[in-house]
Amino acid sequence: MLKLIEASRDRLAGVDCALVLLDNEPQAYTPPDWLTVVQLDGRFKLGRSLRELSGAIRIFRPDATLSFLTRSNMATVILSFRYGFKTVISERANTSGHFKPGLSGRLAKAMIRALYPRANHVVAPSQGIADDLAGVFGVGRDRESVIANPIDAPRIRQLAAEAFERPFPGPYAVVVSRLTPHKNVGLIIEALARSPYDLSLAVLGQGPELDRLKAKTEALGLRDRVRFLGFIANPYAVMRGADFYVSASNGEGFPNGLVEALTLSLPVVATNCPSGPSEILADAPREAIVGIHEGSYGLLVPQNDTEAMVEAFARIRTPGVSARYRASASSRADAYGVGAAADAFWGVLSKFLPATSEA
Repeated sequence: MLKLIEASRDRLAGVDCALVLLDNEPQAYTPPDWLTVVQLDGRFKLGRSLRELSGAIRIFRPDATLSFLTRSNMATVILSFRYGFKTVISERANTSGHFKPGLSGRLAKAMIRALYPRANHVVAPSQGIADDLAGVFGVGRDRESVIANPIDAPRIRQLAAEAFERPFPGPYAVVVSRLTPHKNVGLIIEALARSPYDLSLAVLGQGPELDRLKAKTEALGLRDRVRFLGFIANPYAVMRGADFYVSASNGEGFPNGLVEALTLSLPVVATNCPSGPSEILADAPREAIVGIHEGSYGLLVPQNDTEAMVEAFARIRTPGVSARYRASASSRADAYGVGAAADAFWGVLSKFLPATSEA
């Protein structure tokens, strides 16, 4: 979101704009000082977020809003009924697979089914998410756009060039992920244990699965071959030193880490999960990929298949395969530049702003 804002400064010179954050939590990223920022206290609840956001809407009286994530999307659509502004919402995850089973998950999906089709426009970061929103949640195809997340390749490559301490003296793979069950990092650790090769694993990220994953590492005798590095302000230098990037996720919105790895010319192994990896690595819908697949830009493996992941580790380290993917990776990543994403978002937003604006 901030990358889009920073890339839109010239356009925003002719538009009154405010960034409204629903919850009172520490900011991991710093907004530009020229931007009006309002931080609410929604406490991660839809009802309270509606009350808080309603006050901000009354102050700013927007012509249009652009929202990210499910609760923000729901809140803006609901309030648009009362205040009459246009809504562009952006879903960031594969909606069908995002919510846990049970009453709360069913309720959330029911609300999405009721509200999302009533937004003026819906932006998805991958075609798989757009298909899910249309087929399962009733969003009209004429109200959808697919705009990939913006990747700031020059900045990533600059940061990657910084000096760093290698986590291992020998070859290693790298995974960058929030440590949750959905991201399935445990499968990568199991595949490493079964792999006969001299290979280690650097895990960048944090989350509720950390202790369980550490215990699994100990139980598999991998204490010296797996390092949990936590959150690192500059992960790109550690990524640059890896032999390849790996993801075993069971669901993605748009896999930023995967494209960032391509930006650094890393070979990539990823599960063929919904949504995004097959589109990025093979230029193909997920359903068209069967088994272990050597796409044009990386290796795809079936979900939850440890043996396939072991085989992928072997293939990706084959000199010919590795060199081919290193050669193709960077050009693929450049297709996801910040400028192209900003242009696409403004192409949508301009439809819902007054003609007198300079957007």
